[in-house]
Amino acid sequence: MVAAKLLIDSSKPINPSSLLNSLFNHPPTSFHSRSFQQPSRSLNTIRASALNRRDFIADSAAAAAAVLSLAPVIGSDSTSVAKADTLSEWERVFLPIDPGVVLLDIAFVPDDPSHGFLLGTRQTLLETKDGGNTWVSRSISSAEDEDFNYRFNAISFKGKEGWIVGKPAILLHTADCGDSWERIPLSAELPGDMVYIKATGENSAEMVTDEGAIYVTANRGYNWKAAVQETVSATLNRTVSSGISGASYYTGTFNTVNRSPEGNYVAVSSRGNFYLTWEPGQPYWQPHNRAVARRIQNMGWRADGGLWLLVRGGGLYLSKGTGITEDFEEIPVQSRGFGILDVGYRSKVEAWAAGGSGILLKTTDSGKSWSRDKAADNIAANLYSVKFINDRQGFVLGNDGVLLKYLG
Repeated sequence: MVAAKLLIDSSKPINPSSLLNSLFNHPPTSFHSRSFQQPSRSLNTIRASALNRRDFIADSAAAAAAVLSLAPVIGSDSTSVAKADTLSEWERVFLPIDPGVVLLDIAFVPDDPSHGFLLGTRQTLLETKDGGNTWVSRSISSAEDEDFNYRFNAISFKGKEGWIVGKPAILLHTADCGDSWERIPLSAELPGDMVYIKATGENSAEMVTDEGAIYVTANRGYNWKAAVQETVSATLNRTVSSGISGASYYTGTFNTVNRSPEGNYVAVSSRGNFYLTWEPGQPYWQPHNRAVARRIQNMGWRADGGLWLLVRGGGLYLSKGTGITEDFEEIPVQSRGFGILDVGYRSKVEAWAAGGSGILLKTTDSGKSWSRDKAADNIAANLYSVKFINDRQGFVLGNDGVLLKYLG
C-alpha cells in the first residue's frame, strides 16, 4: 500500500475537519479517478480498480487518523505561532480622552508606584491608581476658570510633592501626592515658555524655559533664582563669531531639552543645526557644533552617562565615552525611513527607541545593535516619548492619545 502524502504548512493553523473534507473531495494527485470512467473494462481492470479503490479508502483512513492524532500538536503549534505574531513587551492602554490629544509627560508618586499622572495637550490631566492599567480624567479648578486651553508640558514628583508646568504659563504644586493641586503665581517677565520641571527636594524644584532660562526654588515656587546669567539668545549673540554653525539663524527657542540624573542638561536648537549643554555652576549655556551632516531631532542621556543623538530621517548616534562631547558614532537601525523621536533606558544595557508611524526599537547590548518590535505597527500614530519609571514600569507616549505600557 502506498501511503497518502500530507502537505502541511506548519506556519498556518490547521483545521482537521477541513483537511478531511479536502481529502475526500479532492483525491491525491497520485490517484487517477478517470480509471473509473471507462465504459467497458476487463476483469483485470475491474480487479485493479477495486484494489485501487480499497487502497484509496485505506490510505484516506490512515491519513485521517494521522491528522486527528496530530491535531492537538498542530493546533498547539499553530496557536503558538499566532500568538507569536501578537506577542510583545508592550500593550496599548486606551484612555478616556478626545482624539487628537498629544501625550507629553508621565510621572508616578515615588512611594506609591501604582499612583501616577499623565499629561497632554488640550488641558489633559489623567490619574491612575493601578500602575497605569486604567486612567480617569482630573480637572484643575483654577485652570478651568479661564478661557485658556492649557498644554501641560511636564510633571515631576519627589516624595509627596509634585509639580506641573504648562503653556500658556501655568505652574501647579501638590504636597499630598496629587490629591489637590495649588496654582503658583508666575511673573509676567518670565522669558519663554516653561517646558521642563524637576522636583529636587522638599519645597524645591528646578524649572527650564524654551529660551534657556533655568530657575530654582526652595520655598514652594514663591521665589525663583536664576541658575544661568542670560538666555541662549543672549549667549549666541555674544559668541556668534565663536565658530558655531547655524548660531546666526537661531530663532531663540529649544526644540528639546533633557536632564541627566546629575543635573546636566542637553538641548537641541529649534532648527536642529547645533546643540547646547549646561552643567550646574556654569554661568552660560555652552553651544556645540553638530558632528553629523543631518539636522538633529533630539538628544538625551544614556544610562552610563554618555549621550545619544537622533537626526531627522531616522539616524541614531551614540557618543564615544561618557560626559559631554562632540564625538559621535552612527549606529545602524531599521527605522524604515521614519524618524526616531526619543530613546528611553530601562537599564544600562537595555533601551527602547520610538518614532514615527509606530516605530519601536530595542537594544540589549547598550545600543550596539537594535531590533524592531512590531507592537505598534498597526497603530496609526507617532510615538514621541519613552519613559521608564523603573526597570519594571515603562510607558511610550504618542499622538492621538496613544499610550503603550511596558509588560516586561
